[in-house]
Amino acid sequence: MADWVALLRGINVNGITIAMADLQSVFREIGFTGVRTVLASGNVLFTTGETDAAALKLRIERALSTAFGYQAWIVLVGVGTLDAVVRAFPFDPQREGWHPYVVFGARQSALDELIEAAGPLDPDTEEVLPGLSVLYWQVLREVGINSPFSKLSGKARYRSTTTTRNLRTLNKLLAAAPGA
Repeated sequence: MADWVALLRGINVNGITIAMADLQSVFREIGFTGVRTVLASGNVLFTTGETDAAALKLRIERALSTAFGYQAWIVLVGVGTLDAVVRAFPFDPQREGWHPYVVFGARQSALDELIEAAGPLDPDTEEVLPGLSVLYWQVLREVGINSPFSKLSGKARYRSTTTTRNLRTLNKLLAAAPGA
């Protein structure tokens, strides 16, 4: 059995509202066990005997699209991989006045393009570093969504292939994972 995390993109914002109980039901209906959600932003933990990530991703996206009537897109990460990503966070996650984030992508080329397009950033307000199939990002809290990297990653070109999670959310996911 393998433990997975599905990170849904764009739910409970922009008019796509999904109750977490309904989301859990869809995952159970397609045969997964140990299904639980963390927060209301589309973070689903589940267990399955299936190990083909690409097939799982496609199956979940189809089920979500059918159940909720929107073009579903997820990033699928093994719990062990998520743990490694969190442990490798290169910045001080407790830095006063800063937000720690991890940017996940559907494919490495999208992340590479995003970090290249960002160019040099002002380290007094934000920093981005590549990681294990992710980008690590920290931003000064007072700058937040008005930062150059935030504006860039929010463009449709990247918004359709990436999803960002606060490091605190990822730690909550790991704490809720089976065996935690």
